[in-house]
Amino acid sequence: MKRSFLLVALALVALLVAACASPAATPETVQPPAVQTVVVTQIVEGEVTTNTVEVVVTATAAPVEEVTFNADDTTVYNIQTFGDPETLDPALNYESAGAGIIQQVYEGLVTYNREKADEYVPQLAEAMPEISEDGLTYTFTIREGITFHEGGELTAEDVAYSFQRGLLQGGYSSPQLLFTEPFLGVGVYDISEVVFADDPDLGTKAGDPTAVQAADPALLAAACEKVQSAIVADGNTVTFTLANAWAPLISTMAGGWGSIQDKEWVAENGGWDGDCATWQNFYGIASENDPFTSITNGTGPYVLERWTPGEEIVLTANENYWRTEDVGPAWEGGPVGVAALGTINITNVEEWGTRFAALQAGDADVVTVPPENQSQVDPLAGEICEYNFDTRGYDCAASDNAAGTLRLYRGAPTTSRTDLMFTWNINAEGGNPLLGSGALDGSGISPDFFSDVNVRRGFAYCFDYDTYIADVFNGEAVQNVGPIIPGMLGYNADGPKYTYDPDKCAEELATAWGGTLPETGFRFQAAYNSGNSTRQIVAEIIASSLDSVSSANPTPNNYQVEVIGLPWANFLRNQRESRLPVFISGWAEDIHDPHNWVQPFLVGTYAARMGIPDELKAEFQEKINAAVVATDTDERQKLYEEITQMDYDNVMGVRLALPQSRRYEQRWVQNWYYNPSYSATYYYSISKQ
Repeated sequence: MKRSFLLVALALVALLVAACASPAATPETVQPPAVQTVVVTQIVEGEVTTNTVEVVVTATAAPVEEVTFNADDTTVYNIQTFGDPETLDPALNYESAGAGIIQQVYEGLVTYNREKADEYVPQLAEAMPEISEDGLTYTFTIREGITFHEGGELTAEDVAYSFQRGLLQGGYSSPQLLFTEPFLGVGVYDISEVVFADDPDLGTKAGDPTAVQAADPALLAAACEKVQSAIVADGNTVTFTLANAWAPLISTMAGGWGSIQDKEWVAENGGWDGDCATWQNFYGIASENDPFTSITNGTGPYVLERWTPGEEIVLTANENYWRTEDVGPAWEGGPVGVAALGTINITNVEEWGTRFAALQAGDADVVTVPPENQSQVDPLAGEICEYNFDTRGYDCAASDNAAGTLRLYRGAPTTSRTDLMFTWNINAEGGNPLLGSGALDGSGISPDFFSDVNVRRGFAYCFDYDTYIADVFNGEAVQNVGPIIPGMLGYNADGPKYTYDPDKCAEELATAWGGTLPETGFRFQAAYNSGNSTRQIVAEIIASSLDSVSSANPTPNNYQVEVIGLPWANFLRNQRESRLPVFISGWAEDIHDPHNWVQPFLVGTYAARMGIPDELKAEFQEKINAAVVATDTDERQKLYEEITQMDYDNVMGVRLALPQSRRYEQRWVQNWYYNPSYSATYYYSISKQ
């Protein structure tokens, strides 16, 4: 979708943090770097216009002494956060904002056993699957008597169709790569690779909807039949036949992309009808053209009432929810019947001061608290819950401020990380204002600027990791070594990593591009998603460091990076179109396996957005394929350590830090639990009193 480019000037988030800090809070605040930060409301190929707005800073009120609560609100749950979903189509959605809604409205065959990310319980399946001895076939029996929100009855055909539709709709921006490898073969990340498997132009045709639609009908039919023969409904059962044994299959099915849709409803609303003669017409659909971006029809405990982009999402309880007393809970002690929370109000509030005021006043049950603002909220916590690694739950006790209105959960290990990434071949088609002049002339950069490893290495040495961890996470994080996260198979804490070294930063940049940078300099824009002040600070740290190291250049202070914030959907769209020179983004694991970290960063999702050269991706692919099918743990460890070394040598991104989690909620909220692999709070388990 093509839109104009509007910038709004924003005061530095560090100044906002300092101004809002509670008088009782003493930790160091983030120092404001000498860089300009702007928030972009919309972006495309076109001219840039700027407007300024006054920023209102909300003062910190003293902690309230008494907990008060209006009992009339016990069925309403108010959330303030930021960022809209890109789409609510479970076959296409691959980001957290959309997943958080999908996993309330839709359901899959299996789900997690409450807080346990490595244990599963049946959901729309009557029981866990029967698995063949060779691990190649999984057979599920589907529950009877379940209806979709729009009234259709759930059938085994709906289940088979949902998985078939996802695989055939495909596209490298979708989550379907999680299923293509087990169903189509290791190293196959999209159905288009099956269509063009023997085509010498595979590299250019794969992932291209136009090429797929123009492909030989016989090849298209064969690809569709391959998918349909692998996922077969028979009576009340569905059998999945894999191309190769795949241990994480059940884990993958537990995600939102394993959601089941009503086949008839999808077809009636403009989706694929299940005919192999037409699937190509729906291949690689973009969210803005997808009829299921803004409408839903699941079997879950919540129904989408309305979504006003940029403002709010409202969910209401499904009054006909199938999980009755007779059916029983999903896990021991779990909820049954209609959800206790009748209405979920998710309000989009980008300004931290506004979210904080709502939390203080009790107008919000929970808000998104950036790590750098945690010290501001801590004095309001009357109850503190510490993560217990043995029970995978929390041990709670009153704090020194027992009258505090909030409950703080802390200490749990996270499975998500933010990194700084480079686009090696930036898309400048139609003009790209993020590149400045578009040439390496001091007023911009060329589209291939980050293809020089010395530039990337210079940026890695210019990032102040210790300050980032101390000021943003209050020290509750660890610098990450390579693409895999700490504590996981393949991670080596003693592996190679970059440290903050301004001298080496200056040296690497002076070596890049034939030694021309100190004289000519560069200028471009680095992007983050607006409202995410943590990612904003990442961009500001690197911008400030580059400005500092260039002070000694023949032309002083000529390494210029402007920090811009983009709305979530536009941020993703521009990533996928490779239009962002540098972007700060993150990854929350889909399955708890190292393959789900090395694959997206080095050959899959982010590799595509960064424009990593095919020959380098091929080198990574060989090792990644060998590691995921290896059955010997020591062999996998060795291969992942080799991949980590390659990641370091080629500076595939600036690997930042893995934080511990924190959550603040009103003390009247009950029954929340933490599952590191679940995309959001499961509202069905929550109540208020």
